[in-house]
Amino acid sequence: MASVMEIYQLLPKTNCKECGKSTCMAFAVDLLARKVKVDDCTPLVNDAKHKANYETLSEMFASVKNVTETGLIVHDEKCIGCGNCVVACPVNVANDPLGAGSGKAPTSDKVIFKVEDGVVKARNVQECRRFGENKILCVACIDTCPTKAIEFV
Repeated sequence: MASVMEIYQLLPKTNCKECGKSTCMAFAVDLLARKVKVDDCTPLVNDAKHKANYETLSEMFASVKNVTETGLIVHDEKCIGCGNCVVACPVNVANDPLGAGSGKAPTSDKVIFKVEDGVVKARNVQECRRFGENKILCVACIDTCPTKAIEFV
């Protein structure tokens, strides 16, 4: 997924406020957070000179399928099923100390990541530390993935 600056570079940068935001940068931040839609930027939609950028942004945000409530995506086509994320996830370790917590396959149904048919599957995503009232920016699963198959958007 693109960064806020990459999204901002594709916007008209007119600060017209037609989207309800004070600046195009504020719109980019909210677009990345999924609080607004690409189509909410009137100049981007209506002005022909921004057509290519509109299409790029639309494609960028349309491609985010199978996203969990936490913004988690596991790209099956990139995953090699190594299980690094399974044993690195702090929630998996806490909820399954004898399985994932000891570097083995999970023995509990309370884990977030589990390798099934050679690919990691996300379960119980509501338990993720990136979700809920006391969320934190945990990246243990991302940092340990050698193929960058795990992404938060």
